[in-house]
Amino acid sequence: MKDLLKGYPVITEIPVAWGEMDALNHVNNVVYFRYLETARIEYFREVALMEEIQHTGIGPVLGETSCRYKLPVTYPDTLYVGSRVSELKEDRFTMEYEIVSKKLGAVTTSGTAKVVMFNFKTNKKAILSPSLIEAIEGIESRVSVEQVTVD
Repeated sequence: MKDLLKGYPVITEIPVAWGEMDALNHVNNVVYFRYLETARIEYFREVALMEEIQHTGIGPVLGETSCRYKLPVTYPDTLYVGSRVSELKEDRFTMEYEIVSKKLGAVTTSGTAKVVMFNFKTNKKAILSPSLIEAIEGIESRVSVEQVTVD
């Protein structure tokens, strides 16, 4: 599994629930966006973004999201969602995701999200704080170090 998610510094484990399947006996397409949300919040937790919102009133809003389905997932299964930031700009960043099925031993889904920083006090876009940029770069550098060590 680790080889399939190489390059993703945050990996979130999610069990598939019976109720997430649809009439065709596979996980419904909309549920994958919930999986990506869960992984995104885990990444935010690791960079202390949720704490930053409490202090500054500035936080993330989802500007755009996409999902590409490669293989159907069925219950029972455990999914591993890899998350990373692939692009960092002054007021936004892009996240990429891969979902791997433990049962299938393969990538089942990939996705992206554009996250925009927003000042909830002024209702306007905001810039990423230096501490958030540093935290994201720190997490992303873990992958670079791990890849250098492995090679």
